[in-house]
Parts: sequence; C-alpha cells; structure tokens
Amino acid sequence: MASRRLLITGGTGLLALNWACALRDTHDVVLATHTRDVRLAGTSALRLSLDSSATLTRELERLKPDVIVHTAGITSVDECEREPERARYVYADLSRNVAEAAVHFGAQLIHISTDHLFRGTRSFYTEDDTPEPVNAYGRAKLLAEQAVATTYPGALIVRTNFFGWGHRYRQSFSDWVYYRLTAGEKITMFDDVFITPLLADVVATTAHQLLDAGKRGIWNIAGEERISKFEFGVQLAKTFGLPLALIEHANICASELSARRPRDMSLSNRQARECLGLSLGTLAGHFDTLHQQDRAGRRHELLTAISE
Repeated sequence: MASRRLLITGGTGLLALNWACALRDTHDVVLATHTRDVRLAGTSALRLSLDSSATLTRELERLKPDVIVHTAGITSVDECEREPERARYVYADLSRNVAEAAVHFGAQLIHISTDHLFRGTRSFYTEDDTPEPVNAYGRAKLLAEQAVATTYPGALIVRTNFFGWGHRYRQSFSDWVYYRLTAGEKITMFDDVFITPLLADVVATTAHQLLDAGKRGIWNIAGEERISKFEFGVQLAKTFGLPLALIEHANICASELSARRPRDMSLSNRQARECLGLSLGTLAGHFDTLHQQDRAGRRHELLTAISE
C-alpha cells in the first residue's frame, strides 16, 4: 500500500521539521517552503506560495496530498505587535487560502493554532473556553482559527505549546536554554508564567491519531503538567547535566517585552486523552526523548537542514 502524502506548510519551521521527522517513516512527506531551502532525509521539498487559494489549489492537484498540516506563520510575538496588519494577513488570510484549497482539492487539514488565546487569569483552559487574546499575535491566531473553521468545518484545529530541536534560523524555548547553559552563560527565566509544553513529535503523532479517528474542530494537544518557564529550564538542565546555578529567577511584571503576554497559558488536554484513551506523557519523559534524539543525531541533522 502506498504511503499517504503529507504536505507541511512552513516547511523550514521548527514544528514542521520535527513533524516531518516524526512521520517520515510512515508518510511521503513534502515540506512547503517560502524563502529558504530545506534538505531533510526521507522528505522532499518545494517552494509554495500561499497568497492565492486558486494557485494553491492547482498546486495541490499536482502534488495530490492526502493531508495538509498548516504550520506557516510569524514566530515572534513582538514582531506581530509591531506589525499587526501583517500578522493578520499571514495568519488569517493565508490560513483561509490553505483551507479553501484543501476543501477544493479534498485533502484533510490540520491547522496549528496556539495557547496564546486567553487572558491568563486562571489555569488549564479547555476547548470550550471563550478566547480573550491580549496581544496582536493572539488576535491574529484567533482570526486564523475562525477563518479555517468557517471555510473548512472538517478541519482539525490544534492548540498547543511545543518544543523540540530547531535550526540556526529558528530556535525553540528548549534550544535557547540548552545552548545558553552549554556555553556557560547565565539565563533568567520567568517563574510567574505557566505553560503546558509538549514535545513536537508527540503533538504530531497525537494530531494524526485524532484525524484518523475522524475528529474535527478545536483540540488541545498539550502537556500533562502545568509548569513555570523557570521550572521548565531547571528540568531540562537536570536531564542534560547542565549547571543549574546559571538559571536565575525573573518576573514577567518587571520585564520590558513590547507585547503583553498572558501569565497562564496552560491548556487542558483532557478531551484528547479521553478520546484516545492514553496519556500524552510526562515532561520528564519528553526531555528524555529530546536527549535521545540528540544522541541519535537529530539536533545536528536539523541544524544543517536549512539554507538560504
């Protein structure tokens, strides 16, 4: 039986690359890129514009993907705050184009959203809670969700917070901690900002399990544990044997970030767990896997995968 073809937009991004690594043994993975080139073993790549749904539909008819994973976007929250109209275009308009093309062609769609949609005044937000974004990034991502849900009601919309190995142009939160501590540099981390992070590979495999189960609409695919960013750094340092003394406490209220951030972005993954009948794993287990990936060569593979 031929492998299902998986097209991933934002193909040079951190999530796309790790998604490709997680699925390349079972799927025919195509990474769709914008301005940079990517070479990743077990995958293919091409430049693909998302600016026109009609043009994109024609490309889909040529590529014939079974599943599209839409990860493309602006990675900087502060950049979105400085350029809100660009953020709206990149998230809402391009996401609508992808959804329209997927509908016209007949491909399944997984749309990647965020945990940045709420005010952050309580913990473990569910899929039924009403979003109240506090910054331009969150507002643009919410518009993207709404555009996809309206255009393609059968799409799977994933709210998440992920980490994994990145590359020289795009680092994850875990990369930042790892490389700074490895270099012997002190880092300050917020002890009053809370997240439910999940290894990117687990986000990918869980999303496909939900898709295969015929699920649609909004799903939280997030970690089991609500943890501060400070504690995230401490646990990662312990896993990799890095110096804990270099990690210092910080408070977001005293920071000079240009965009307002919610202090609690934790998501409840209860709906996904109950649907699939399984745990999404512990953070300690995910850090162990991240360490194993490093020893197996993924960190180096992704560092060298992207070129201008």
